[in-house]
Amino acid sequence: MFAVTGITGQVGAVVGAKLLERGLPVRAVMRNEEKAGSWRERSAEIAIAEMTDAAALADAFAGAEAVFLLIPPAFDPAPGFPQAKIVIEALKTALVKAAPKKVVCLSTIGAQAKEENLLTQLGLVEQALSELPMPVAFLRAGWFMENSVWDIAPARDGVIPSFLQPLDKPVPMVGVRDVGAVAAEMLQEDWTGKRIVELEGPYRITPLQMAEAFATVLGRPVQAETIERDAWEALFRSQGMQNPGPRMRMLDGFNEGWIEFEGGEAGSRKGGTTFETAIRALVERG
Repeated sequence: MFAVTGITGQVGAVVGAKLLERGLPVRAVMRNEEKAGSWRERSAEIAIAEMTDAAALADAFAGAEAVFLLIPPAFDPAPGFPQAKIVIEALKTALVKAAPKKVVCLSTIGAQAKEENLLTQLGLVEQALSELPMPVAFLRAGWFMENSVWDIAPARDGVIPSFLQPLDKPVPMVGVRDVGAVAAEMLQEDWTGKRIVELEGPYRITPLQMAEAFATVLGRPVQAETIERDAWEALFRSQGMQNPGPRMRMLDGFNEGWIEFEGGEAGSRKGGTTFETAIRALVERG
């Protein structure tokens, strides 16, 4: 049996679907019953557990051949990442008690970066779960192409405002379907100790090329424009963020190049989804 957390989200849904397509038993781990219906109809077992509830998580992971972990993202974390640390401790306790044969955890490009930033949360996850007694693999994914869903509305007006800059700098991005498919493969593989797989799309893409892809999909001219660094903090605070520093440093890391795969572009696995394909799917979905 394969226990899958985050199964109601984009990546987790692909993981669960890929396993079920192979005829493998899936236990869908979710926070409440509201979205359980479709998974129950597909013959998945349902387990209800908050990611901070070690006892419920241990029950959800009990008897698992493998566990897929997707840590809930905190986009406006308090200083020191206290919420992430609570989740980490609950997961460690649950996994030690349940003792699944192996664990695959969704991580991120730059998890190994020394400078503190928004992605440091997953660096902490990697450090903590690497101490577990069972084999653990971390799937470090690039910037999700689907994050550009927020660019669809401004693109229809002809302009994509970009935090990623300079506009001609290629960015390592990946489609969520590729992430979920690779995670499902990893759950079915065997390894010993700690394993790291770094995943991005077939090629890196610049904000200028992102605008070109939007123009192709929308059938109208679209250009990219930078949002100046000096304006970021005020903008993020106006959107309700209390602690924008980690997000700003993450963007700095991509722009300055210190958020990168440990193996660089040459050492990463490549998915097949192009940026244009991902955007077209988002636009068609509405």
